[in-house]
Amino acid sequence: MTLKPKAVLALAAATALSTIASVSFAPAAFAADAPACKTVRMSDPGWTDITSTNALFGVVAEALGYEQKVNTLAVPVTFEGLKIGELDVFLGNWMPVQARFVEPLVASGDMVVVKKNLDGIRFTLAVPKYVADGGVKDFKDLAAHADKFGSKIYSIEAGSAVNQTLTKMVEQGDHGLKGWDIVESSEQGMLGQVKRSEGRDEWIVFPAWEPHPMNTNHELVYLTGGDAEFGPNFGSSSVHTVTRKGFAEDCPNLNKLLTQMTFTVDMENEIMGEILDGGTDPKKAALAYLKAHPDVATPWVAGVTTFDGGDGEAAVKAALGG
Repeated sequence: MTLKPKAVLALAAATALSTIASVSFAPAAFAADAPACKTVRMSDPGWTDITSTNALFGVVAEALGYEQKVNTLAVPVTFEGLKIGELDVFLGNWMPVQARFVEPLVASGDMVVVKKNLDGIRFTLAVPKYVADGGVKDFKDLAAHADKFGSKIYSIEAGSAVNQTLTKMVEQGDHGLKGWDIVESSEQGMLGQVKRSEGRDEWIVFPAWEPHPMNTNHELVYLTGGDAEFGPNFGSSSVHTVTRKGFAEDCPNLNKLLTQMTFTVDMENEIMGEILDGGTDPKKAALAYLKAHPDVATPWVAGVTTFDGGDGEAAVKAALGG
């Protein structure tokens, strides 16, 4: 069949319109994540604040079609896992206390600091108020009351950055603490000892931090004088999100989510309280918080798609019952 000139022009015009329409109404392009990114491998050192932020991330990521796998690992093992690519994301890089782990890995390119996800927090040694009232308000006051403390500092899990800091302090005899023992346990084990000591009016010193329900469940006094060990302003700290090398290139969509996720002290305190005091499953506590505060997740998922390229904000809103 031979087309007449007018027919040729009409066909060309129709084809052009069809092309324009297909471009105009095509779904927005998105940076697809590699298939391996569907499962996000993360770590929890056994700290309820990181349990809470992991749960918040998990609720959102699962709504987007991802799967979250969280292993309970000590901090040194966590950073080694990131270095060798066996972990993808860690939401609990406390700085500056973990600087000795982080700085070499960042310098070598084996780990990437994505962003600061929490600010305005404290992390240093603390005592119950009755101990402070008894004369212990500064690191230098500890040694004079060694007998009442049993020359012990109760702390968290072995290998943690804080324990390394305290061990170095004791070995060097800083603040007159030569010969003191660091009693390693876990977050819950340490706080259990605090509760028992308070019940007997016994003296105890231990690392404390916020956000954490310990600040409302116990009448604490943070000690001054620990700037060399924990930094100024009662160990003023920030928490950062870090990833393995190449994560942003492999998983650009998930990485965008991570660059937009930030938390607050009040947010974490509320969720941690539900977990510790209410016995609530972390994911359920995080889901309940996000349902009660529907605007929190909106900026997190701006421009983020589902794993298969769908509308991420709509998927999260639906998961939260919006």
